[in-house]
Amino acid sequence: MTEVFTLGEALGVVSADRIRHDMTARLDVEGPELTMAVGLARLGHRVAWLGRVSIDELGARTLSVLRGEGVDVSHARVDETAPTGIVVRQRRIGRLSHEVHYQSGSAGSRLSTGDVPAEAVQSARILHITGITLALSGYAWSAVYHAVKLARDAGVLVSVDVNHRPHLWDSVDEARQALAELAASADILFANQDELPLVEPALAGVPELVVTRGAKGASATVDGLRYDTQAAPVTAVDAAGVGGAFVAGYLSALLDDLHPSDRLKRGISLAAYAVAGHGSWQGLPTRGELPP
Repeated sequence: MTEVFTLGEALGVVSADRIRHDMTARLDVEGPELTMAVGLARLGHRVAWLGRVSIDELGARTLSVLRGEGVDVSHARVDETAPTGIVVRQRRIGRLSHEVHYQSGSAGSRLSTGDVPAEAVQSARILHITGITLALSGYAWSAVYHAVKLARDAGVLVSVDVNHRPHLWDSVDEARQALAELAASADILFANQDELPLVEPALAGVPELVVTRGAKGASATVDGLRYDTQAAPVTAVDAAGVGGAFVAGYLSALLDDLHPSDRLKRGISLAAYAVAGHGSWQGLPTRGELPP
């Protein structure tokens, strides 16, 4: 049985210190749902990823990465007419980076209600979705809510990561309304400190609220009780995958029936592994590498 089912877009990533001058650049594929899926799979969990990928080389690379990591991609769709979305990322000063996204009309944005496999969603223990997928297109919006309804009807836990990406929304007000509505459907809600005002109307009704605070650590409020943990001491090299890695660790511990404090610790641990090297998912640990 699949433990976690997720859906989202995988992007091609071109990164360098300075695109206009560098002779070489790093090519990768990433997405918070992809990172989370890889993180869970490396810890021995059964996870399925749904998305539309292009027939191009980046689409093939996405499926190759996920299959190679043991993620079930049997429900993924291959789009023969739309390209893979791309993000161009430049490192400027220290860990600061500048990004330009090319996602309009991408294969991932064409995810639709008809792509969502009802039986697979309803047989999972957890459905995990993000606010990014919601914002990709009207079709993707409908797919997200269709998956949520399927999960709700079957008693599957719904995990939501707010993941506010301003460039995907026409305005802050649009994002606030949409993300608050999505958050209200969550059994487990992940948000960073800055995202809390966007989903404030939903917070009182969320059974399990998990808030990340960067260098200040993270907290989880479960059935009215709050638990806190400190951030791990780590030198950050690339923070691109930190959110998806944290979610993978937290959900892994939840699936293992661990206490909320231990869920936070595993989330922090995976986040530390993710930021310690280049790439959003390559440095994620196996279960044998987890601290005792």
